[in-house]
Amino acid sequence: EVQLVESGGGLVQAGGSLRLSCAASGFTFDDYAIGWFRQAPGKEREGVSFISNIDSRTYYADSVKGRFTISSDNAKNTLYLQMNNLKPEDTAVYYCACAAGTWSKFPVVYDYWGQGTQVTVSS
Repeated sequence: EVQLVESGGGLVQAGGSLRLSCAASGFTFDDYAIGWFRQAPGKEREGVSFISNIDSRTYYADSVKGRFTISSDNAKNTLYLQMNNLKPEDTAVYYCACAAGTWSKFPVVYDYWGQGTQVTVSS
Protein backbone atom coordinates (compact mmCIF):
# COMPACT_ATOMS: atom_id res chain seq x y z
CA GLU A 1 0.00 0.00 0.00
CA VAL A 2 1.38 3.39 -1.03
CA GLN A 3 1.48 5.93 1.79
CA LEU A 4 2.80 9.49 1.90
CA VAL A 5 3.12 11.41 5.16
CA GLU A 6 4.15 15.06 5.15
CA SER A 7 5.64 16.96 8.06
CA GLY A 8 7.52 20.16 8.75
CA GLY A 9 4.87 22.79 8.17
CA GLY A 10 4.24 25.65 10.56
CA LEU A 11 4.01 29.37 11.10
CA VAL A 12 6.96 31.49 10.04
CA GLN A 13 7.61 35.16 9.42
CA ALA A 14 8.27 36.47 5.95
CA GLY A 15 11.89 35.86 5.02
CA GLY A 16 12.09 32.76 7.16
CA SER A 17 12.67 29.13 6.21
CA LEU A 18 11.01 25.77 6.62
CA ARG A 19 11.89 22.27 5.47
CA LEU A 20 9.08 19.94 4.56
CA SER A 21 9.50 16.18 4.59
CA CYS A 22 7.45 13.47 2.92
CA ALA A 23 7.98 9.94 4.20
CA ALA A 24 6.96 7.46 1.54
CA SER A 25 6.23 3.75 1.80
CA GLY A 26 4.89 1.06 -0.49
CA PHE A 27 6.95 2.07 -3.53
CA THR A 28 10.43 3.17 -4.54
CA PHE A 29 11.36 6.54 -5.96
CA ASP A 30 12.99 4.88 -8.97
CA ASP A 31 9.60 3.71 -10.21
CA TYR A 32 7.43 6.74 -9.45
CA ALA A 33 7.44 10.42 -10.22
CA ILE A 34 7.17 12.41 -7.00
CA GLY A 35 6.82 16.03 -6.08
CA TRP A 36 5.15 18.81 -4.14
CA PHE A 37 1.89 20.67 -4.70
CA ARG A 38 0.24 23.41 -2.70
CA GLN A 39 -3.27 24.76 -2.35
CA ALA A 40 -4.16 28.12 -0.89
CA PRO A 41 -7.71 28.94 0.26
CA GLY A 42 -9.97 29.60 -2.69
CA LYS A 43 -7.31 28.65 -5.22
CA GLU A 44 -6.61 25.61 -7.36
CA ARG A 45 -3.94 23.13 -6.39
CA GLU A 46 -0.69 24.03 -8.13
CA GLY A 47 2.53 22.20 -8.80
CA VAL A 48 5.49 23.53 -6.84
CA SER A 49 8.45 21.24 -7.47
CA PHE A 50 9.15 17.77 -8.86
CA ILE A 51 11.94 15.27 -9.41
CA SER A 52 11.87 13.30 -12.62
CA ASN A 53 12.01 9.54 -12.07
CA ILE A 54 13.63 9.19 -15.50
CA ASP A 55 16.66 11.44 -15.30
CA SER A 56 16.42 13.00 -11.80
CA ARG A 57 16.03 16.49 -13.25
CA THR A 58 14.11 18.94 -11.12
CA TYR A 59 11.28 21.29 -11.93
CA TYR A 60 10.22 24.41 -10.07
CA ALA A 61 7.26 26.69 -10.48
CA ASP A 62 8.36 30.19 -11.48
CA SER A 63 7.02 31.58 -8.23
CA VAL A 64 9.46 29.52 -6.13
CA LYS A 65 12.57 29.34 -8.33
CA GLY A 66 15.67 30.41 -6.45
CA ARG A 67 13.95 30.06 -3.07
CA PHE A 68 12.84 26.41 -2.86
CA THR A 69 14.98 23.30 -3.28
CA ILE A 70 13.65 19.79 -3.75
CA SER A 71 15.71 16.77 -2.80
CA SER A 72 15.30 13.13 -1.93
CA ASP A 73 16.98 10.52 0.21
CA ASN A 74 16.29 7.30 -1.63
CA ALA A 75 17.72 5.17 1.18
CA LYS A 76 15.13 6.64 3.53
CA ASN A 77 12.42 6.92 0.86
CA THR A 78 11.92 10.50 1.92
CA LEU A 79 11.31 13.61 -0.16
CA TYR A 80 12.21 17.09 1.07
CA LEU A 81 11.36 20.65 0.18
CA GLN A 82 13.66 23.30 1.59
CA MET A 83 11.84 26.63 1.50
CA ASN A 84 13.85 29.80 2.03
CA ASN A 85 12.93 33.48 1.91
CA LEU A 86 9.30 32.60 2.44
CA LYS A 87 6.64 35.09 1.40
CA PRO A 88 3.03 35.53 2.58
CA GLU A 89 1.87 34.29 -0.82
CA ASP A 90 3.53 30.94 -0.06
CA THR A 91 0.85 30.33 2.58
CA ALA A 92 -0.95 27.12 1.65
CA VAL A 93 -1.42 23.47 2.47
CA TYR A 94 1.51 21.60 0.94
CA TYR A 95 1.05 18.07 -0.37
CA CYS A 96 3.44 15.49 -1.68
CA ALA A 97 2.18 13.19 -4.39
CA CYS A 98 3.44 10.36 -6.56
CA ALA A 99 2.55 9.03 -9.96
CA ALA A 100 3.29 5.70 -11.63
CA GLY A 101 4.67 7.33 -14.73
CA THR A 102 6.42 10.41 -16.02
CA TRP A 103 6.31 13.44 -13.76
CA SER A 104 3.92 16.27 -14.49
CA LYS A 105 2.95 19.58 -12.94
CA PHE A 106 -0.74 18.70 -13.29
CA PRO A 107 -2.41 17.20 -10.21
CA VAL A 108 -4.69 14.94 -12.24
CA VAL A 109 -1.69 12.80 -13.21
CA TYR A 110 -0.89 11.83 -9.64
CA ASP A 111 -2.26 8.66 -8.12
CA TYR A 112 -1.38 9.02 -4.46
CA TRP A 113 -1.43 11.98 -2.07
CA GLY A 114 -0.39 12.75 1.45
CA GLN A 115 -2.69 14.41 3.95
CA GLY A 116 -0.94 17.78 3.60
CA THR A 117 0.91 20.07 5.95
CA GLN A 118 -0.03 23.70 6.59
CA VAL A 119 2.51 26.44 5.89
CA THR A 120 1.59 29.93 7.07
CA VAL A 121 3.83 32.91 6.37
CA SER A 122 3.09 36.10 8.24
CA SER A 123 4.03 39.52 6.93
